[in-house]
Amino acid sequence: MVEILKIIGLALITTISVIILKQQKPEIAVIVGVAGSVLIFFYLVDMISDVFGLFETVVSKTNIDSELFIVLIKIIGIGYITEFSANICSDSGNSAIASKIILAGKLTIFLLSVPIIISLIELIVGLLQ
Repeated sequence: MVEILKIIGLALITTISVIILKQQKPEIAVIVGVAGSVLIFFYLVDMISDVFGLFETVVSKTNIDSELFIVLIKIIGIGYITEFSANICSDSGNSAIASKIILAGKLTIFLLSVPIIISLIELIVGLLQ
């Protein structure tokens, strides 16, 4: 609970600072916005590691193939990092670059999901036989 309050506080301070700086020093406002976003991301790293711990517990209790679990974690991480990076670019006025980051993230997620798709197909074929 305390962590989310820290994140919200940092986000509000960053937002107010960016609004004030945009009027007087727009180039500094972008730097402050990006720095605030990165600091928020670092706060989230602890929360993310807790989630990974929960996933590991589920995998160990359900005997899911750990390779598939690792792929799922990578896909989730790529999704979050892609969105985070694209939002920073969009906030900085670079929506064209943001759209390219999103495309790269989607393609990377698709490529990483191929082993999961193959496993599902093998499972379905095994059930049909």
